[in-house]
Amino acid sequence: MPKFALYVPLKAKPGKESDVAEFLTSALPLVQAEPGTLTWYAIQEGGGEYAIFDTFDTEDDRQAHLVGKVAAALMDKAEELFAEPPQIHKVTLLASK
Repeated sequence: MPKFALYVPLKAKPGKESDVAEFLTSALPLVQAEPGTLTWYAIQEGGGEYAIFDTFDTEDDRQAHLVGKVAAALMDKAEELFAEPPQIHKVTLLASK
């Protein structure tokens, strides 16, 4: 079972909702190229709210993701797409199925 995860809630700027959805969808190939990222979810919650949730076996894998291409692209687009800077939450998974 993966033990390490990231949760990144995102709030789109008004009128940028489709751009955020497109950006998140376009990031999938970058994540697929990361062997240490076990699962990666781009989530649309509604009302301009989105999130990213991903899981890792080790802290090193999580850290590699945080300095990888997806994180860099997210920070590059943050001012253009998001109402507030992305808040990256490092979480520990306690149980899963």
